[in-house]
Amino acid sequence: MKILVTGGAGFIGSHTVDRLIVEGHQVRILDCLQKPVHLKGKPSWVNPEAEFMLGDVRNKADMETAMQGVDAIYHLAAYQDYLPDLSTFMHVNAVSTALIYEIILQQNLDIKKLVVASSQFVQGEGLYSCPSCGRTASALMRREESLIRRQWEHYCTDCGGQLEWLWTAEGHSAPPNAYALSKQSQELQALTFGQRYGIPSVALRYSIVQGSRQSFYNAYSGACRIFCLNYYFSKAPTLYEDGGQCRDFVNIHDVVEANLLALNSSAMDGQVFNVGGGKAYSIAEFAEIVRVEVQKHHQRELPKALIPGAYRFGDTRNACSNIDKLKAIGWRPVHSASDSVAEYVDWLYAQDNVEDILNYAEQTMKTLNVVRQTA
Repeated sequence: MKILVTGGAGFIGSHTVDRLIVEGHQVRILDCLQKPVHLKGKPSWVNPEAEFMLGDVRNKADMETAMQGVDAIYHLAAYQDYLPDLSTFMHVNAVSTALIYEIILQQNLDIKKLVVASSQFVQGEGLYSCPSCGRTASALMRREESLIRRQWEHYCTDCGGQLEWLWTAEGHSAPPNAYALSKQSQELQALTFGQRYGIPSVALRYSIVQGSRQSFYNAYSGACRIFCLNYYFSKAPTLYEDGGQCRDFVNIHDVVEANLLALNSSAMDGQVFNVGGGKAYSIAEFAEIVRVEVQKHHQRELPKALIPGAYRFGDTRNACSNIDKLKAIGWRPVHSASDSVAEYVDWLYAQDNVEDILNYAEQTMKTLNVVRQTA
């Protein structure tokens, strides 16, 4: 097949491109090489066997050119950041998705599969249960006055007991910010337009994806990058809240397997699937995994993570995805969080242009009033 991968120079995109080429497909990449993610231009890992096009998914002419003659599309290009430019999230993520379907219809293209990248952020806080009264509910966004007082957990609105988080399935959504709203729109478009116009479409709701090639320069791009860079420069990373937030991390190679399954499985058409790691880690536990792994490259003991009592405005307390639906199709994660960290650390230490950009990223979040202090 001839396959278009938007965002194919990026983290998930480039790994997907590599695998598609190994499988014998012809691949075309469309990427705008947006800064600061691609601060130094086209990265060296872009597969030379793929056709590369510099273009913007918001530009109809670029998309029309990129979509000519292809059999399938992976729409992985996305805008993600802490910046409050709300319309950009919608333009890059949601409007570009609508544009793809529009071009397919206008030009009567024979697209055999369209795979859209969504995010765990769509579920927001996810589902919780109350051990005291048995109530199951969707947790609301935490009030800032509670965070200022270091009240991190969710509490039952009926009995006041502390709630326990649940593995959350695809049927639940509660997007807490513009990025999540744009991703929910992509999911709904894939389901609605795919069914209405007979275009086989799948939305994959990725958990926190970890592995090599995550941009050094994107302040949004995950705990693995942040913790690894801190320890690379022998600094103690900062954990927000109390470090007890729970997440499920999924390895990039497991994500690529899910992407390939979506391409080849008609049983996935017209549905949303969680793609997660299947095991929950607290942020403090994950930071310790990183410390131990980076320690192998250092000659002295690295410091433990710091917990100063700060928090990031808008963060979810817990987010862990139920992956039973995708496992029933035949996929399952086979790599651990330690595997992901080890790969990233090996890749990081193989670079010759690593810069100390953590202060810049942290100062940017403070300037935007994302990082805030408790009382």
